[in-house]
Amino acid sequence: MNAGLEVPGAQIFFDAAHWIAWSSPYLAALVLVAGGVWIWVAWQRAQRVQAALADRVTVEVVPTSTFDPGEGEIGRWAHHLGRVHQSADGVPARGSAARIRYSVERGKMHCYLEGPATAAAVLAMPGFAEVEVRAYRARKDIQPVTFTIPAQGKGEK
Repeated sequence: MNAGLEVPGAQIFFDAAHWIAWSSPYLAALVLVAGGVWIWVAWQRAQRVQAALADRVTVEVVPTSTFDPGEGEIGRWAHHLGRVHQSADGVPARGSAARIRYSVERGKMHCYLEGPATAAAVLAMPGFAEVEVRAYRARKDIQPVTFTIPAQGKGEK
């Protein structure tokens, strides 16, 4: 065997192995710190979700007797519900979802829309022309949400 025979790329392999062996304590510390940061971020996120789920707003959607929405109106309302997540600023997706809940009380069907408190203004906006939105002010007290028409000046129709 020839002692002067060199394998191509062997020096690079040995240099990489030497660098890994030399830096392994630092790499291990980096992995531990990164794991700790990941756990802390996940814990903070879970706390924000838990706080958002504990503080939710419910509005009741009451249609009129002539309520008959068209396809375009339903699409606009679906887009409106999609904005609930966007308006819940800083709340992770798990805590900012809107929920539509139907219930029957004394033979009448009720439709409730529930979402995070930070999105209360979006939830209280009427999505359809012939629908009244009643927001919960207290647990059992439902107050209607009304929008006033601005006063018109002279000569305006």
